[in-house]
Formats: sequence, structure tokens, C-alpha cells
Amino acid sequence: MRYIGLDVHRNFAQIAILESGQLRSGGRIATTPEALRAFAHTLRPDDEVVLEATVNTHAIVQLLQGHAGRVVVSNPLRTRAIADAKIKTDKVDAEVLVRLLADGWLPDVWIPDDATLILRYQIAHRTRLVQQGTRLKNRVQAILHRNLVPGCPRSDLFGKHGRLWLDQHALPLLPSHEQAMVTATLRELDLVGQEITAVEHTLAASALERSQVRRLITIPGLDALSALAILAAIGDIHRFCAPAKLVGYFGLDPRVRQSGARVTYGPITKQGRGHARTTLVEAAWSAVRAPGPLRAFYQRLRGRRGSQLAIVAAARKLAVLVWHVLTREQDYAFARPSLVAQKVRTIELRAGVPQQSGRRGSAYAYNRKELRQRELAVCAQAERAYQHLTARWQPRRPQVDAGATKGARR
Repeated sequence: MRYIGLDVHRNFAQIAILESGQLRSGGRIATTPEALRAFAHTLRPDDEVVLEATVNTHAIVQLLQGHAGRVVVSNPLRTRAIADAKIKTDKVDAEVLVRLLADGWLPDVWIPDDATLILRYQIAHRTRLVQQGTRLKNRVQAILHRNLVPGCPRSDLFGKHGRLWLDQHALPLLPSHEQAMVTATLRELDLVGQEITAVEHTLAASALERSQVRRLITIPGLDALSALAILAAIGDIHRFCAPAKLVGYFGLDPRVRQSGARVTYGPITKQGRGHARTTLVEAAWSAVRAPGPLRAFYQRLRGRRGSQLAIVAAARKLAVLVWHVLTREQDYAFARPSLVAQKVRTIELRAGVPQQSGRRGSAYAYNRKELRQRELAVCAQAERAYQHLTARWQPRRPQVDAGATKGARR
């Protein structure tokens, strides 16, 4: 058996080979499809190849997987032996990767399948477009602010009525060169909006084909786009044996420091998929506004620890709910059927499903006020039940003798 390490860069990869206890250098190869295919043909079925996670890792893995017995991707944030090395060269990095793999100490990462990887790229593309649109809106707001233009009376400056006010009242107050900048920025904003609509159309079509999305949107605060972002980050839910593992993957678990009998807990680790963590926090803000156990949990914790810590804890609860919903293949117990039907209909309209004018569709029940009030009453009852259950709960006291032996405690 051979262990082969690749220290991958943009234009080349440094190779180290460990065979029969002997470590040698394999030279360099170019990171081009032709050179990598030629290198893949030299691999044997019992070879194990390791490389760090970089931008072009997945493309290299795809070229090598069919030839090597095992291809491992290392987590660079946890490969401390390379990060803390006093002598750090490409050759040394490749050799350290090989030795960690051979000794079984390599912190590897999960390699997503093609469908999950495509979904991740689409979600990241939409996120960048939304961020670009936000920068353009801030640019317009800055121009209005530095020219002392009064605030827009509408709630959304870039909505239909806000744009009308901008054209009729705000632009005439600006100098000619500032008017040209605002007009150009608005044209760019319209183009970005068209691109966002196009990518959301693709994502909505993908959401209709996934049964997991229909289950996730039963959780309050989650819509189709947030459900897809979470699924793209998770991939295969069965690789998480417990909800705490998923919470740690999202970086929502607290930092723990232990020295002897002293154990301290700090802020969340913020490791793992940052976009999915942000999505859960945003969904938590929406979930705690509606009646239900999540709002009761948020209000109970907010009274002791503040709103910011409470909303992060609510996001952690959402991650636990996501794990249970996906692993048990069951809907959320306190889901509102009319609201879920409305979410599904929104997905269909974004995906291009034609409207049914003149007929009552699946989301018609959401328009009935008495039905919505009835569903909200059920959720409010669940909220009161949670409040009654936790009314006499007290915070846990720190375990002073946590590091002592059983005999010492006695």
C-alpha cells in the first residue's frame, strides 16, 4: 500500500509518497486536467491519496477517485501540524499530510456528491447576487444622504412606490452628475434583480422535486430557499448520529475550556457552514414572532441572558428540529397546515407553475381568517404548555468537583 500526499496550489501540486515505511518526494505536477489524468493512471487500486480542502479540490477528487482506492480530503483548519510548523514548505506540507494519513490522525472532511455540490454552488451564487444588490442600494442611499435629500415616505425606497418617489422628488434635488450616478446604479440594480429572479426560479424547481424541502418548511421560520440552503450544507443527514453533531457542524455549540475541575463555556464556535448558520439565525428571528414553543423558549431565555444570546439558542433549537424532521421523516408537530400550503404554492409560482385564475387552489385556506386564527390558537396553546412546563426550572449550578474522583467526592 502506498500513501500519497498532495499539497495543492493554483498551478501545481507537490507530491509526497510513503511506501513500506520509506518517505520520498514525488516531484510536482501541474493542476491541469491533462496532467492530473496522467497522474491518476499511475495510481494503484490500493493507494490512498490525501489533499487539503481548497477551491479546486472537488475537481481533483473527481479525476482521482476512479483510480485510487481511497481519496481523503483534509480539513486545513484542524491540521495543526502544518499550521504550527516552524519550517513550512510545499514539500514539508505534503510529507506531513502523508504521515498523518498513514498514522490515522488526519482530520478529514465529507466529500459531497454532485447534486449537493451543484446545490451549494447555486445557493452561493444567489447569496452573492443578494449581497451585490445590497451594496447597490447602499450606494444610492449614500448619494441621497450626502446631498441632504429627506427620507423616503415609503417603507421601501426600491419598491414600486419608492422608485416612483425617487424619480419624481429625489432625483430633481440632486446635481446632474449625481443624477447620472443614481440612474446608472438603478439600472445595475434592475439587472441584478433579474439574475436573482432567474436563479430563484431554478432553486424553486429543485425544491419541488425534494420531499425533504416540504418537510422542512413545516418548521416555523423556514421557507423554500432557507430549507435548500440547509440541505445544501447538510448533504446526507445520516452522517450525523445525533442532533448535537449537527449543531456542532453548524458552529452553534458553545466553546468549552477545561483545566482540572474548572470548566468554562464561551461563545459559539462559529465553525462549519457559515451561510447555513446565518440562515438558521434569520429563520429564528421569524419563528419567535409567531406563537409556539419556540417563542416561549426565546422569551424565557431572553429574560435571563438577553435577546442576542436567546436568538442564537433558538437557532440551535431549529437545528435540532431539522435533525429530527429529516431523520424521522416526519413533519413538525406544531405546523400550521394553511401556512405550509401557502409556502408550497409560493414555491410553485416561483418555479413557473401557471396560476389557476377563477379556481380555489391548495393555498386558498390561508385566506380564511377564521381558519388562521384557529391554527394560531393551537400554537398558542402549545406555547402556554411549554411555559407551564418550564415555570419552575432553575439554571444548573456549576459542578465544582467535576474533576474529582469518586473516592474524593465521598
